[in-house]
Amino acid sequence: MYQPTQEVPASWSRLWPYRAVLAVDARNFSGNTSTAMQQINADIQQVLDCSLQAIGLSGDWQRRSFPQHTGDGYVAGMDAEVLPALVGCFPQALRTVLWDWRRANQGLAPLQLRVSVHVGPLPDDGLGVPMVDTHRLLDDQALRDLLARADPEVTNTAVIISERVYEDVFESGLATGSAVAGQFAQRFVRVKTFARPARLHVPGLDWGLADRSIFEVPEQPATGRAPSGLEPATPSAPPTEGSVSFNQYGPGGTQGVSPTVYNSFEGGHRV
Repeated sequence: MYQPTQEVPASWSRLWPYRAVLAVDARNFSGNTSTAMQQINADIQQVLDCSLQAIGLSGDWQRRSFPQHTGDGYVAGMDAEVLPALVGCFPQALRTVLWDWRRANQGLAPLQLRVSVHVGPLPDDGLGVPMVDTHRLLDDQALRDLLARADPEVTNTAVIISERVYEDVFESGLATGSAVAGQFAQRFVRVKTFARPARLHVPGLDWGLADRSIFEVPEQPATGRAPSGLEPATPSAPPTEGSVSFNQYGPGGTQGVSPTVYNSFEGGHRV
């Protein structure tokens, strides 16, 4: 009779829970006085509380993981199942709450927030590669330049999401409020050793009216096939006088075009 050999337990570990990571950062925080910094630091969490409550995520936000103030920002983890709301509804809700904050704080400079959203397996303390990647996305130069170029009285929110988040949300076919995939422009992010595709989003902005030369995509592989989710790179003309760039007028989000002397961020610098 066959006798099985004694089973030797394999060495393996359970994967940490997949968590959505939400991080925000205030533009030009260091340009404020110490007193204003303290107020803005406290107000950022209140702004997040109100924005997430407005889209029905108050309970999920109260149960957030590894919450942490970063001085000029805030970061926390949430259940990955709320990603459709974070991607599709949160940016517009944040934009509206920041307008309310502006009306209540006329003595301070307008508060503009950069937002990054990523997802991945993370332990309860939040330490891991997905957390690092979330902050690398937040440091993307094009994301910074969007708010630096914008009128702070008009544009107060700029968002970047990882390609993984983009694919998970929009390939699922789940409802995302009024947001559509076309509102998230392709961008290849390079920050330190981080080099990955991502998507940029500005609430109310139609990227079809914006200058596409601000985005970089990787070179096509030898097969001639573009990387997944990215369009082939196309050469762009150098900045010229009288070119057209996007402008956005007023809280209503009315869009239009106007002549300007440059066709890319920061006086014609390619990012």
